[in-house]
Amino acid sequence: MVKRTARRLADNREIIYFDSDPQVVREAEDTRELPAQQPASEMRRDPLTGEWVAIAAHRQTRTYKPPAELCPLCPSAPGRPTEIPESDYEVAVFENQFPSFAEGIPGELATVDGMPMVPKAPASGRCEVVCFTSDHNSSFAQLTPQQARLVVDAWADRTAELSRNPAIEQVFCFENRGEEIGVTLHHPHGQIYGYPFITPRTERMLAAAEKYRAEHGRHVLGDVLAAERADGRRVVVDSDHWTAYVPAAARWPVEVHLVPHRQVPDIVALTDSERDDFARVYLDVLRRLDRLYDKPLPYIAAWHQAPVRVGRDLSWLHLQLFSIKRTADKLKYLAGSESGMAVWINDVTPEQIAERLQRLDA
Repeated sequence: MVKRTARRLADNREIIYFDSDPQVVREAEDTRELPAQQPASEMRRDPLTGEWVAIAAHRQTRTYKPPAELCPLCPSAPGRPTEIPESDYEVAVFENQFPSFAEGIPGELATVDGMPMVPKAPASGRCEVVCFTSDHNSSFAQLTPQQARLVVDAWADRTAELSRNPAIEQVFCFENRGEEIGVTLHHPHGQIYGYPFITPRTERMLAAAEKYRAEHGRHVLGDVLAAERADGRRVVVDSDHWTAYVPAAARWPVEVHLVPHRQVPDIVALTDSERDDFARVYLDVLRRLDRLYDKPLPYIAAWHQAPVRVGRDLSWLHLQLFSIKRTADKLKYLAGSESGMAVWINDVTPEQIAERLQRLDA
């Protein structure tokens, strides 16, 4: 059983504590003096691609690489209030102080002045921060399976809650880790975006899944999963409910997909056994990755979930985990081909990286 406690911060943003102990009481008040939130994000649609671009200039002032003693994600202490009013916590989720998408943004659908082909609208939605642990010097890979499972339950809770928001069309849970990725807060944390549209990557995957089903009568990811498990060369971890493998057409020099053996649309639909099993498999994969170059690996972990209202029968939940590190001391840059044309060039074969990860002791 997970205890969920919702409170309000000084500027009326919501904070939710997730605890494994049902007896824990969360009553600490936010003693800071904070101005009321005035979100002003806008989104504009590129007429050449049809993709929405969020414009959030206020994020330029967000907290940038504070020293550990000033970390806003650590628990509050006497004389040092933070974003987490409690003196300790297990998992905490709160509304981002500098959101790309937010509730209550004024305005309506219009067009950019002088450009009727460029629609613009308030970037309505929601952005949340997920603190995985109160330990500033830890990481997701260092969590116990029980702690990791609590994070999974928090993701599921937030996915279900945000999916009930009529302004949100897709929920995206993710973690950015490491300065090389662009992380500005070192405390172990992730984020959740509630988008007011279906993301371009998801639209492409849904189109591919629909075409494959029309031709073969099956889900493309189901067939990929079966083929990867049968071949085994790229499989990193295989368990009762999940398989982690390096995809055959990996874009990144280090990339692993974690796929449930059962087709489900989102984290909410996972059973208790599937959530427990994911926690074990994910920790195994993360610990192997940290041993790849004998130091913590910078990575992005991205949950691919079904949109809220469409394409759910075409979706198959999975986690994409990837790193920009192509060697211990070299980064993969998204240069001309990748950034300009979206044509990826990988410097490592998927079989090579899979073999290295298979040999590592998690």
